[in-house]
Amino acid sequence: MNKYLLEIGTEELPYKFIPDAEKQLQTAFKKFADENGISYSEIKTYATPRRLTVLLSGLPDKKEDIVKTVKGPIATIAYDKDGNLAPAGLGFAKKNNVAPENLYTENNYVYAKIEEKGKSTKELLEENVSKIIASLNGSHFMRWADFDVKFQRPIRWLVSLFNNEEAKVSFLDVTSGKVSRGHRFSKTQVPVDIENYEQELMSAHVIADAEKRKAKIVETATQAAKSIGAEIVFDEDLLDEVTYLTEWPVPVICDFDEKYLKVPDKVTVTVMAVHQRYFPLYKDGKLLNKFITMANFVGTEGFDNIKAGNERVVTARLEDGVFFFEEDTKKPLEEYLENLKDMTFQKGMGSMYDKTLRVVELSKVLAEETKTPVETIERTAKLCKADLATSLVFEFTELQGFIGCDYAKHSGEKTEVAEGIKEHYFPLNANSELAQGIEGKLVGIADKTDTITVIFASGAKISGSQDPLGVRRAALGILKTILYGNVNINLTNLIRKSIELLPVQVENKEELFNKIYDFFVQRLTIMLAGSYKNDILDACLANFDILADLKEFVEKVENLVKISQKEYFAQLEESAGRVIRIIKGKEINEEPDENLFREDCEKALWDCIKTVNENQSTEKIAEDLSKCTEKISTFFDKVLVMDKDESVKNNRLKLLTFIKCKFDKICDFSKLSI
Repeated sequence: MNKYLLEIGTEELPYKFIPDAEKQLQTAFKKFADENGISYSEIKTYATPRRLTVLLSGLPDKKEDIVKTVKGPIATIAYDKDGNLAPAGLGFAKKNNVAPENLYTENNYVYAKIEEKGKSTKELLEENVSKIIASLNGSHFMRWADFDVKFQRPIRWLVSLFNNEEAKVSFLDVTSGKVSRGHRFSKTQVPVDIENYEQELMSAHVIADAEKRKAKIVETATQAAKSIGAEIVFDEDLLDEVTYLTEWPVPVICDFDEKYLKVPDKVTVTVMAVHQRYFPLYKDGKLLNKFITMANFVGTEGFDNIKAGNERVVTARLEDGVFFFEEDTKKPLEEYLENLKDMTFQKGMGSMYDKTLRVVELSKVLAEETKTPVETIERTAKLCKADLATSLVFEFTELQGFIGCDYAKHSGEKTEVAEGIKEHYFPLNANSELAQGIEGKLVGIADKTDTITVIFASGAKISGSQDPLGVRRAALGILKTILYGNVNINLTNLIRKSIELLPVQVENKEELFNKIYDFFVQRLTIMLAGSYKNDILDACLANFDILADLKEFVEKVENLVKISQKEYFAQLEESAGRVIRIIKGKEINEEPDENLFREDCEKALWDCIKTVNENQSTEKIAEDLSKCTEKISTFFDKVLVMDKDESVKNNRLKLLTFIKCKFDKICDFSKLSI
């Protein structure tokens, strides 16, 4: 079997684009193989800041010959009354390059068998690879020279090999060859042998496999830390970033003056990790005045310059941090509240101070609902945005909340309040931790609900590429905090209260509420889609105010999953379906009159269905209803619901409506596809 290798050599790529480009390459080549009927055993990708590579293994020599049957027009249109081909038939034959005598008729349609000779795999690759390169997409693509086609960064070389034979491809002004390039400070020319691609690049100081490069970073940085008696804690996001910033990572130990450790650790770590991409070092859990930078470097000389340069940069950043910290802490955190009046929250929707007042009111509502002492909740809400007016947060915006926590402690606030200020922003992303304290949970829900309400009231559009103030993340944070943070609140009521507190008049409050409600439901279904089938979720969504009690909704979903696995469920679903189909649009929400029953099966069904208690678990309701399914079947077999007697007909519709209401307590069975 054969192999194909494509290497796209570029100027340094932005690290965020690289892993996505790997996935795009895999998907594009899989699609190419599937569409052309080409089998393969593996598609592997490699990526560094200067190259994107795909290696396909197990390829055939050529695409298989195929014979496909093409359906043409109706025979009576394709042929005239004398049996000769009419224009429609002649056009079909010409379009498919088939001799007229090779057409045949079957089931009154004209067909043609078309034989397609398979091209060689190499030829197909040469025809399609440039299209695959052009199909890659991402943010901030650029043009260079006078080309109209965009790519993430200028392409400088291409390697395209079928086995070790050139498979010529071109993109813009670059034509492929058999020679790659090594590290910038190593071999400039690397002849490629497809069987030894990784090894040849390794000899040119390029670790092509990202996972191997990451492992190398962990190994060498850990060893370097141990050499000075320190420990290193790897942040996965930073580790991924450094992996895609280097081709040949080498650890360099650097340090800075201990005086910079007097600022909160979060500031120092942010300067090192987020701003400079350094790995902080610890000893016995305490932050040291040392760090490791991974140099993308080849050679034995020059490390002193790398060390000195990085130390100079981090010192300048930390000097700013110390200055801002000392200036900020000259007054207590509460005194920064007035400055929030000069900070716009959302155009036309007031200041950050106005938002703070709304968050305080919403937090007090939640404290009352959850029977939580209001004092620390209200204090947390009042101070939760104060650090936005500090110099340190202005300089390091990603530290909002964390700085507020430190400054609150420095100002003598209660620990619960300080932690709540930090945690009300949690979760920071889809995978981060939830708030632990009740202050952070309730104030966080209040803050995020206000943000979402304001964004919807302002008329801002939320789409795949537009998410003002991160409202999708905010909604997800609220839902996760309620479901997994041991907080049970009525989100429906909270949304309505948030609308009442808006700083502007809203013409149609109910319409605004419905938009926000639907948005939350959409985020909830996306969040739960990985755990439950879509039809199960849809069936449970239909009949409940799910935001009033999210935990009850999840319980109903889980109960429906259990019920759907019971032996009686198929019959239960069939009975519910028959009831729903008969009375759709004809429901009469009144109890039936027993005196109007004309058949014994009506009375028997009524007596059975009355015993089903709605005020019990979903599982028990389903079990009781299952005892009535035989009587429902008998009813439909023996009774004509739409009787000529209007009173009898309506009475039967009342009976079926009553039954449907019982089924609705479980779910909307019309949404199920079990």
